[in-house]
Amino acid sequence: MADLKSKPAELWLFRHGETEWSLNGKHTSYTDLPLTENGREQARALAPLIAKTHFDLVLASPRQRALDTAHLAGVSERVEVEPNLQEWNYGQYEGLSTPEIQATQPGWSVWQDPILGGESVEQVAARAQQVIDRCIQHGGRCALFAHAHIFRILTAVWVQQPGIFGAHLLLSTATVSILGWERSTRIISRWNAHP
Repeated sequence: MADLKSKPAELWLFRHGETEWSLNGKHTSYTDLPLTENGREQARALAPLIAKTHFDLVLASPRQRALDTAHLAGVSERVEVEPNLQEWNYGQYEGLSTPEIQATQPGWSVWQDPILGGESVEQVAARAQQVIDRCIQHGGRCALFAHAHIFRILTAVWVQQPGIFGAHLLLSTATVSILGWERSTRIISRWNAHP
């Protein structure tokens, strides 16, 4: 472990494969939806990349869609559940799309408006910071399997921006993004790439 701590952490973010709600743009946090068949194929498509890459730490959200993606990608025997990787809690907006919410609240934005019964951007950013701290303390290459909004906010925190900066980072299902370093500066070295 001492050698790993001397290696700067590099975070590989794997968003889970497609679900019915991600396909339809519905906010999905604690609802434990399975992957669609297409989502399962997307997750399997990550396997060749993962097979040729050594990871020192593998963490996943406790949600089944993230754990299934890790399993189908070939790392299930090494994955540790990390509760701080669960998706943003959308409270009363769980299962609703932005247009559905805007029908009763014109102009509503997950990034700008209160999430009744859920989390604020700042609360999600605090959880993201705990994941980053865990990876930095561990050192080495870290594979993370989770969700779009937590990853967008985690990336904002990584590059030392407020969580709301994640609004500018589109993230598709079953993609890989890499957070690393250029000398001592934290960078986004790959974003929203398909395997």
